[in-house]
Amino acid sequence: MNKERSPGPLIDRDAAAALMEALTDLVVRAGDAILAVNRAAMRIDGKLDGSPVTEADLAADRVICDGLALLAPEIAALSEERVQLAKPPYDGSFFLVDPLDGTKEFVAGRGEFTVNLALVTGGTPLLGIIGAPALGLIWRGLVGRGAERLATGRTVRTEPIHTRPIPQRGDPWIVAVSRSHGDMRTEAFIEGRPGAVRQVLGSAVKFGRVAEGGADIYPRLSPTCEWDVAAGHAIVTAAGGKITDSRGADLRFGTGHGSFIVPEFIAWGDPSAARQS
Repeated sequence: MNKERSPGPLIDRDAAAALMEALTDLVVRAGDAILAVNRAAMRIDGKLDGSPVTEADLAADRVICDGLALLAPEIAALSEERVQLAKPPYDGSFFLVDPLDGTKEFVAGRGEFTVNLALVTGGTPLLGIIGAPALGLIWRGLVGRGAERLATGRTVRTEPIHTRPIPQRGDPWIVAVSRSHGDMRTEAFIEGRPGAVRQVLGSAVKFGRVAEGGADIYPRLSPTCEWDVAAGHAIVTAAGGKITDSRGADLRFGTGHGSFIVPEFIAWGDPSAARQS
């Protein structure tokens, strides 16, 4: 899936927009491949970091890998399931993929797992698609062109989405929090917003909730990986929000620094809230 290391093409907004529908179809097909796996009988292996990988992860990875190779062979791609083939840093533009985000949710029989696909240009996510196949939802966005949510079923319903303004004084913050990954720093950050209401969710669904205005903020002040964040970064930004670290600095993707680890991030629905933190 990963090409030999060389400076890659820079994909601009117009070129990214032209790819959106085909990339969305890839995410849908990867979701179908996940849903086709029998959770009760599937094989589950452990990675070196202790996280699980299943037949469904690998099936979705194959769909996206093969699809990107046909759709845009000139653009490098990095998938969680093929990170051993990575040749950073990624100059120009590249695809960043998590074929199944929320494997623990999937194994547990819950529906909050996603397929995450991002197009990163110049170290910043430009386009993002998050598909939640068990929920029948897709969130997608192109920075500078807006974001939308698709409800998939017999017919596809599309609606534009936008983040919501910072809560007014006295109103509670709605905070998207992880069901599977809690940490003391994140909890302390949330406690700094008295009366905060926690929305407990799995996988990148949390980014979707911020992007559509259903939550004000999604903080994670512990390490995660770039493929967990990039698609949500693009969607929240396209919907009017902002992603920073705890000091308000921007995130960078594709350098290979720290084995593609994102030490921390905060997804803000209202960018002005990041400036006030």
